[in-house]
Amino acid sequence: MLQKLLVGSLFVCSSLFAGTINIAVAANVSYAIDDLKKEFKKLYPDINVRVILGGSGKLTAQIKNGAPYQLFMSANMKYPNALYKDNIAITKPLVYAQGSLAYLSTKKQDFSKGIKLIKSSKIRKIAIANPKTAPYGKAAQEAMKNANIYKNVVKKFVYAESISQTVSYTIIAADIGFIAKSSLYSPKMSHFKKDINWADVNPKLYTPINQGIVILKDGENNNEVSAFYNFILSSKAKTIFEDFGYLVP
Repeated sequence: MLQKLLVGSLFVCSSLFAGTINIAVAANVSYAIDDLKKEFKKLYPDINVRVILGGSGKLTAQIKNGAPYQLFMSANMKYPNALYKDNIAITKPLVYAQGSLAYLSTKKQDFSKGIKLIKSSKIRKIAIANPKTAPYGKAAQEAMKNANIYKNVVKKFVYAESISQTVSYTIIAADIGFIAKSSLYSPKMSHFKKDINWADVNPKLYTPINQGIVILKDGENNNEVSAFYNFILSSKAKTIFEDFGYLVP
């Protein structure tokens, strides 16, 4: 009898957490999301997580236009705050991680010069995410303005739609690029060395990049969505974010 009750309990638990959820995820998290999904799968093997990656601004526009996403992990707080204000998000935005900005070059650079190195005539093209829609692009723009070099370098910009596309542009088409530090922790990027190919942008030059998470209306009263939401705010997820160069609250 006890065995039947236990089997019945397990069946009920697994049925409560089974299915597929759709989550919209800021492009900078693309490097950490696979590890996050793997760890989540250990806890909830019956939940499938379908990830839609993109620039935060673009994803927000899709959500406002009815895209069937149930949870949103933004690259900053602006967009989830707007969705919450419009009653499209049902949970108050919380910070799940804090992003860091770095600059990367496939060639050896003298990073001891700091951000002013991009004024060099040898730097002809600078990859940057669109500051109108991508928080990391906005942070890069802010850093250059605060360093009083923006007007000197703006004509060199090669704009990308997202921070992940910025990494591609940096490697393929630009002399240097402003990227999410998290991208450097991808195995594909391990051959780039700190202070030779990349360096941190002085964090005093830009507003901290607080990244926010919200449950959307489509995810209301959904056990699977709540499970993933709680996981992203858990200590297990924070450890993974730290492994990818983020700061965590």
